[in-house]
Amino acid sequence: MKSMSNYRGRLAPSPTGCLHVGHARTFWTAFERARAAGGTLVMRMEDLDAERSRANFAEAAMEDLRWLGISWQEGPDEGGPYAPYAQSERRDYYLAAWRKLLDRGCLFACHCSRKDIESALTAPHERAQSGSGGAKIEILDDEPLYPGTCRHRTSRAPHVPGPAAADIENPEGTNWRFRVPDGEPVEFIDGNLGPQRFVAGKDFGDFVVWRRDGSPSYQLACVVDDAAMRITEVVRGADLLKSTARQILLNRALGFDNPAWYHCRLVADRHGRRLAKRHDALSLRALRQRGLTPIDILAMELPSDV
Repeated sequence: MKSMSNYRGRLAPSPTGCLHVGHARTFWTAFERARAAGGTLVMRMEDLDAERSRANFAEAAMEDLRWLGISWQEGPDEGGPYAPYAQSERRDYYLAAWRKLLDRGCLFACHCSRKDIESALTAPHERAQSGSGGAKIEILDDEPLYPGTCRHRTSRAPHVPGPAAADIENPEGTNWRFRVPDGEPVEFIDGNLGPQRFVAGKDFGDFVVWRRDGSPSYQLACVVDDAAMRITEVVRGADLLKSTARQILLNRALGFDNPAWYHCRLVADRHGRRLAKRHDALSLRALRQRGLTPIDILAMELPSDV
């Protein structure tokens, strides 16, 4: 598919397991939208989880997607002008963004563990609702609402003890959180699900951009890569709607333009539970072994959980 427009979409699998039917539906949508726009589709391997990411899963993901009929023009196997296309090889990009956020006073060092945060909350993992009209979409967030324990820490305010931003060489050894503008609505129009609205400090709190284990967060890496690779539309699952609100704030702080957003409804199993990589029976690899064709898989009738 030769690019005939400025449209740039992306596929961004995480090689921590086999792709399932839900991934197939979302990635097929990304492929179709890029093809309809006469644009470019980018394959980016989101392999920042060093403990769970495996090269064989990355190879299987690309093989399964090609078998499904999906093609891309840039990626780890294709090359391209914005290489490398594996996040594990893009650390310098993320460090530069972390430094920019730190220098602009957007971050603070947080020494809380996840257990500390959850014990400080009366209702961790609260569900947020978003949507328009009478249709509400329920989103289970995987990051507890931060209670603000370390929020007073800053490298910019002179009255707060601690090193100045210029004296901090790297983010190692602590969690770095982005300070959200409390009470500010973050609104966007989703290309599939319509108007969305989240309130900073209520629907989500100060969020991690760099972990104490030395790795950037999904939020930071995604924003940096989408900007660097000139992505014009992000197609992904509806479970990431709240991540979009966070990423809009990061884009603003870093001076990046927002792409368009298109969130696909999630596929559930027959019990109504959202599919995960542990659902081996519905993995593309298992379905292929059972003799199903790409058309069979894309046409499978499965419930939606949002």
